[in-house]
Order: sequence, then structure tokens, then C-alpha cells
Amino acid sequence: PKDSFRIIGKSRLRLDSASKVDGSAQFGIDVKLPGMLYGALAQSPVLGGKVTALDAAAAEAMPGVHKVFVATRGVVVIADHFWQALQARNALKITWDPGGNAALDNAAIRAMLEKAAKSAPGLSARKEGDAAAALKTAKRSLQAVYELPLLAHATMEPMNCTADVKADGCDLYVGTQVQQIAQATAAAAAGLDPGRVRVFTTLLGGGFGRRLDVDFIPAAVEASKAIGVPVKVIWTREDDMTHDTYRPPAREEVSGGLDSDGHLIAWTLHITGPSITARASPSTTDPFDSVVEYAVNYPYAVPNFRLTYLRREIGIDVGYMRSVSHAPNCFVIESFMDELAHAAGRNPVDFRLGLLQAKPRHARVLQIAAQRANWGRPLAGHVQGVAFMEGYTTLMAQIAEISVDAGELKVHKITCVVDCGQMVNPRIVESQIESGIVFGLSAALWGEVTIVAGRVQQTNFNSYRVLRGNEMPDLDVHLLESDEAPGGIGEPAVAPVAPAICNAIFTATGKRLRTLPIAGQSLLKI
Repeated sequence: PKDSFRIIGKSRLRLDSASKVDGSAQFGIDVKLPGMLYGALAQSPVLGGKVTALDAAAAEAMPGVHKVFVATRGVVVIADHFWQALQARNALKITWDPGGNAALDNAAIRAMLEKAAKSAPGLSARKEGDAAAALKTAKRSLQAVYELPLLAHATMEPMNCTADVKADGCDLYVGTQVQQIAQATAAAAAGLDPGRVRVFTTLLGGGFGRRLDVDFIPAAVEASKAIGVPVKVIWTREDDMTHDTYRPPAREEVSGGLDSDGHLIAWTLHITGPSITARASPSTTDPFDSVVEYAVNYPYAVPNFRLTYLRREIGIDVGYMRSVSHAPNCFVIESFMDELAHAAGRNPVDFRLGLLQAKPRHARVLQIAAQRANWGRPLAGHVQGVAFMEGYTTLMAQIAEISVDAGELKVHKITCVVDCGQMVNPRIVESQIESGIVFGLSAALWGEVTIVAGRVQQTNFNSYRVLRGNEMPDLDVHLLESDEAPGGIGEPAVAPVAPAICNAIFTATGKRLRTLPIAGQSLLKI
């Protein structure tokens, strides 16, 4: 019985904070083994390229260098210390075959998605009524195209892995989100049965989905097998930024129809983009998993609804990122909901509440957020924007308070109300929401990976901006008591940030933003 709970629902301090503060916590990059050497990996500057020729003479003559060899993903240099390995890597003369991506850039990706979107109706992910017919009879209809960029995970700890391959097995020391896949990957690289690989999971300095991939594991295993001692292979920040498995881009075409009373009677959403799941789990029977998760949970009551997806690969690997398809789809859906509210002459909160009448739990979250944020009251030069989402079986509303002064955007406050069902440790839930909002702010304001001639241009945090301490808005996070089943909380808070801010920008400027990031768009400075 709930009144007998001693732990569930009680806020407690994290158990791992002390070790992270005093430095005793062990991350992958901290691993040290007796006799261990270090490896640096040279990868093709063009995504997907291969080694065709190698002149390693200069590198092999440098102090501390033990071995240079061609590995699965490039060329590995093994040395006594990582700095030696890195300097020797820089002395390599490698001839690369750039492969099929030598001409790839953002314009080409955009053109691919646009062409594909117009080529076929795609697969049906959800359908109610007849949206096409309802749009034709609507008193007013709206259409828009939204476009989302590639994003990098930008984890604080770059990719790294330590492997110790012996005659009877392999020990792997790695920060990973997928131990069994890591085990199988190491076994394949070592030529061993998976049962002979032991995985020692360290703390990971940021995953966000990046460490669901295992592309950084084989080089360490191959290096240890080649030289017969433990080897730690470390990616530099530049390696990490330019060889990520990026969040996929997307093109999303959306339409909505209103009747003569301003009621929403039709909605269509056609999503075009690559599939993460098709690469990560080729045997999957669900082609939609990584693309339509939030869109398929569209929470508003509309009698005629159509959601379709057309898969179009872009030639580079894409990967899961914190909130996966929820962030791009929530940006599109909640931005367009505001467009419809404006067309109907309705307050954006009231417009949404009118479509949530059959879902009192959902409506309560949005109502409380509006109350806490003083929605609709004068704010002395500030304006507000709202976004709501049902994702990971969690309900969340965010209201962003911003100002635009002489074209300069400032985010002052974000109010976030959450019903995630029953909570074990509310303080950690609150921390996850706070961190999700920060992650969402970085992506919304600056997040974009640009490709020129198949090469990623962002190499470090000076060119891939993240939120700084002095840019942090005030946060009001309010958790609702609930006896419903627990929902997810590590990811949902990322998604509503961008639409809430962009809806506020429309109120301030009259301009709709249908692409991200916000920075660099003509009307704003950040």
C-alpha cells in the first residue's frame, strides 16, 4: 500500500555524486591496466571513406611508437602514451578512397528528402477518417513544410575503449549502453566466441544514445590482438564530432483543416527521412520505430487524421539521440498547432484544451502549466509560447518566456509541468527534466551539423555551441503526484523546448520559424 512506502516517492540524494566529485568514479577514459598501451585512430575525413594506401615510415620512427596497422575503421597507431600516438597519427601519410559521399553536403541531403517526399505517399503509420476529403471541405486549411537538421551527440567524454585480448578470451572496459552488443562486437573483432568476452561497464561521460552504437570498440580489440597487451584507444574531441552517428535530418509536411467554427477537423503529417532502426536492427518488422514515435501519439481529438512515413537514406549512418523522433516531431506538431490556433483566432492554450476534453489527465498538465506561468498576463516586455507532449507514457507541458530586443533573443524562463506516473525518486526526476531542458535548449538555439564535400565542419565546442552557464534561464519544474504506471523521464523534456520558444518568437515578431536551429535565422541574434 502506498501509505507504507518507505523509499518509493521519497526524494533522496544520488549515491554516485561523491565519487564524481572526489575523482574516484571510473569512466572509460580513466581505465588503467598493467602494461597498457594507448591507441589513436585515423579515420577517413570523408564519412564512409576507406584506406587505399598507407605510408607509416615517419610515424613508426617516432618515440614511443610500437605499431601502426590498418584496422576496420582506419589506421591505428599504438604507443606508450596517448600524446605520442596522436603525434604519430598526424605524421601518417594515408591515401583515402572517399567513396560515395565525396559530393555530399546539406543542400544535397535537403534535395534528396524533398525529392523523395514528392515521389510517393509513403507507409501509413496511423489513419482515422478521411483527412484528404476533410481538407477539401474545410472552411480554412493550412499547409507548411518543416525541416530538421543533423545533430551531434557532443558527449562530454569522447568515445574510448580499452581491450585486453588474451589466448583464452578478451576483457573489454567500456562505457556502453548496450553490453551484449558490445560483447558480440568485441568477439567478432577478436575472432572469439561471445562467451569468452567479458565486458566491464564503466560510468559513461554522456551517452544520449551515442553509446548505443559500438563503432569505437573494434579498433581497441584489433589493437590489443595485434600487439598482445591491453590497449586503450581514445578518440579526440575532433574525432568524436566529425565521426558521430548523427541524429537524422527530416522533412515534415503538415496540413490542417478548420471548420466554420474554428474546430480542427483534419490533420495530415508526411515525414521523410532516414531510419535509425533499419540500420541498428535490420531484422525489425517495425519500419516506423525511430521516426514517428511522438507523431503516432498525437494527443488531440481530430476526426480525420493521417500520418505517413517515407524512408530515404542519405548515405551516412544516423543514430538514436536523446528523445529520438519526439524532438523533431514535437517541434513540427506543436508549432503547427499554434499556426492553427492563430488561424482560428484562439488562444493557443485554450485551442489545445478544447482538443483534450476527452483526456482530463492531459488537460490537467496543460492547465497547471498555464497557471504557474501566469499565461495570458502582461509580462513587461516578455512574451510566452507553449508546447505539450505525450511521449514515453509521460505527459509534459512547457511554457517558454522570452524577449526579443533589437533582434536579440533571450530565454528568461521555462515552466515545465510533468505527470510521469508514479515516481521512485522525485529529485532525480526533477534533475532529468532540468538536464533535458538544457539539452533541448542547446539543440534548439544552435544545434546543427553541416557537411561540405562529405566532411563534417563542426570539430569542437567552439563551432558546435552548447548552452553556457550565463545563458541558463530560470526553471520552474513542477511534478504532479500520480498513481499511474511510471513513464519515461530521461528523454521527454528535450522535445517541447524548441516549439515553446519558437511559438513565443512568433508572438514577439510575427515570424514563424519552420527550421532549426534558431541561431542564424534572419530576424534573430543569440
